[in-house]
Amino acid sequence: MAATDFAQSDFSYGKAGLGKGAGSAGHGDTGQSVSISIYANRGHLRASLREDAAAAGLTVSAAGPLRDVVDAPMRALGDVVLLDCPQVDGQTMAALSELDQRAASGGCRLIVSTTVDALDAVFACMDQSAPILLVDPNRAERVLALGRVLSEFPQGRLRELSENDRLMLLRLTEQVSQIAGRIDRLAPGRPSAPASAASAFSFEPAGSQARGAHSGREPARLGLPDAQTVRQIIRMRQLRGRFLDEELFADPAWDMLLDLTAARLERKRVSVTSLCIASGVPPTTALRWIGQMVEAGLFVRVCDDSDRRRAFIELTEPAVDAMARYFSEVSLTAPVPV
Repeated sequence: MAATDFAQSDFSYGKAGLGKGAGSAGHGDTGQSVSISIYANRGHLRASLREDAAAAGLTVSAAGPLRDVVDAPMRALGDVVLLDCPQVDGQTMAALSELDQRAASGGCRLIVSTTVDALDAVFACMDQSAPILLVDPNRAERVLALGRVLSEFPQGRLRELSENDRLMLLRLTEQVSQIAGRIDRLAPGRPSAPASAASAFSFEPAGSQARGAHSGREPARLGLPDAQTVRQIIRMRQLRGRFLDEELFADPAWDMLLDLTAARLERKRVSVTSLCIASGVPPTTALRWIGQMVEAGLFVRVCDDSDRRRAFIELTEPAVDAMARYFSEVSLTAPVPV
């Protein structure tokens, strides 16, 4: 599935502003190199990350074990912080939360690699700075993440980004835009130029605007099918992989929409790790899709107030309305839509 890995978008509602902190002083000067600090407990990984950063044209301002990031002054963090965090304990979570807040206020960008086992905890700690999260990444995935970050800097550049990589990055954005557009078209009378991604989704049954204007009441909301029906659709989609190459049917955005719809009907909460599994693609790829779906106004991140180690993903209300309209439409032509 390496060919389907794309650049990840941000998870938070607002992107950390560039050029606000001491580490971002060079952002406006196109003649100055982007600086990066590297923190990883494995020495050989730090060496590899140094090589990749140098190949991408970055200046390494600091490098050391993970514990060093806690005491590092803001100016030492530089423009980009590359962090490897394969395991999480209470002390590490506190350090990640502090770094997340510092990055959000200081303007540096975070790239954090972790493991599937630690993903939920890392995801829950980092909700302010719009980090790029990588799960068990290979070297190519790390380089692509650097490319994503460098694209945000006027002087940034990634020397080894191939044309195929650029096309893959475009494909991700285009596919999510197409999904959003198709869902949006289910509602008649949409404005042609919505003010924001969140406001781009407003769904009403055909003719409901006129009825609502006369009755003075809110139009009735279409209902979703029962959870068993949605789970049956998911099982039917998964069944294809027993007979044909499952990579032919990779559609993580739709698979995650279905899983979150079923979870809503079952009144269950879905962790980011569970949603990655439901997507049917590698976790890093799934995280990128989740980020795109958040930007599109379809998913929302919900923190667990009772346990800071957990955060969940849910459908937004506009997305719920969209899925209800979809099921209403397909029920007219097929008993079990897939």
